[in-house]
Amino acid sequence: MNERAPASAEELTQQNVETIARMEKTADAVRTFPEKMADLIANGVGSWTFLLIQSGLFAVYITFNVIGFVKHWDPYPFILLNLFLSFQAAYTGPILMMSQNRQARLAERRNHLDLQINMLAERESTEILRLLRKICEKQGIVPDDPDCAGLEQAIEPERLVRQIEATVERRSRKKES
Repeated sequence: MNERAPASAEELTQQNVETIARMEKTADAVRTFPEKMADLIANGVGSWTFLLIQSGLFAVYITFNVIGFVKHWDPYPFILLNLFLSFQAAYTGPILMMSQNRQARLAERRNHLDLQINMLAERESTEILRLLRKICEKQGIVPDDPDCAGLEQAIEPERLVRQIEATVERRSRKKES
C-alpha cells in the first residue's frame, strides 16, 4: 500500500501558487499582438525610468531653446514642445486604456473564479455543519451556540446582495440628511 504523508501547509500553498502561475501564463499566452504592444507600452510609460528620461529630455530641450546656441527653433512658450506632448498624450492615453481594460477583464475573471470557489466552500461548510449536528444528536450532545441552526441554512446569494444594497442605500441616505 502506497501511503503518502499528509501535505504541509507550505506544500499546499506552493500548489496554489503554481496553479495561479499557470493561469497567469495561459492568460499571457493568449494575448494578441496589439494587446502585447499595449502592455509593453503601458509598462514602459508607467515607470520611473520613462518619467526621469522624459523629464531630462524636456530640460535639455527647454535649455537649448532658452540659451539658443545656434537658433531658437521653438521659442518660449514652446509651442512645438506642446505639440509633441499633445501628440504623445493622444496616443498614450488610449494605449494605456487598452492595457487597463485587458487587465480589468482578467481581474473580473479572477473575481468570478473566487466567487465560485467561495460559494462552493459555503455549501461545503453548510453541509459539514448539518452532518456535525446529526452526529451530535446521535451522541446526545447539545450545542452551546444558539446560532448553529442558522449557520446550517444555505445562503442565497441574491437575497444577500439585496440585503447589502438595502444597507448601503440606508447608510447613504443617512449621510445625505
